[in-house]
Amino acid sequence: MIDFHAHILPRIDDGSQSVEESIAMLESMKAQGIKKVIATPHFLANHESVSSFVERRNASLERLRETMPDLPEIAPGAEVKYYDGISHLPDLKKLRIENSKLLLLEMPFSAWSEYTVKEVADIAGRGKITLVLAHIERYLPMQSSAVLYRLLEHGVLFQSNASFFLSCFTRHKALRMLKNHQIHFLGSDAHNMTDRAPNTAKAVAIIQKKCGEAFADDFITYGNELFLQHTLT
Repeated sequence: MIDFHAHILPRIDDGSQSVEESIAMLESMKAQGIKKVIATPHFLANHESVSSFVERRNASLERLRETMPDLPEIAPGAEVKYYDGISHLPDLKKLRIENSKLLLLEMPFSAWSEYTVKEVADIAGRGKITLVLAHIERYLPMQSSAVLYRLLEHGVLFQSNASFFLSCFTRHKALRMLKNHQIHFLGSDAHNMTDRAPNTAKAVAIIQKKCGEAFADDFITYGNELFLQHTLT
């Protein structure tokens, strides 16, 4: 199972603040059945260049790997904050998840303009990047269903946080989207071991309870296969 969204790298953003905390998070993930973790530190284009970010991210990953015991595999990526004109960022491809076409994009927490929707669809249509919208549930109150269907039709994928399934207020919506193939990847969006700890297994347990173990197994397999489909050869 893949945890597709986690702030696991030490001292790079508002996630883990030490190697020790990162290892504790990874140990928790391993106990939950996670085999691969996508490290997605925040990237903000107005704060630093892509090359500077990649250098910091890789250095943080190396510090962690030097002391890691037998823990889940880590694939470096980024949680890229959208801005108008992001399609013109020359090094955008370098923010894709390691050895894949997948790029995790954090969208604005407001109603998206026509320009924004067109730009996201344009990036997806180029074929060099497969966009995955981070924690899709956070945008739902501000977007029309037509906008979401439009992006899906352009090949944009959606990632959901485990918490979407855990809240009694949003669980029904999460399960409906999952059954309608509108959630492609599951992530913990873990930042620490306290108030934002790894919790993917809890969401999987809800899916198993409400949809059956076979359905849950198929969803996990689907996510793994989808990741492999977008691996660069």
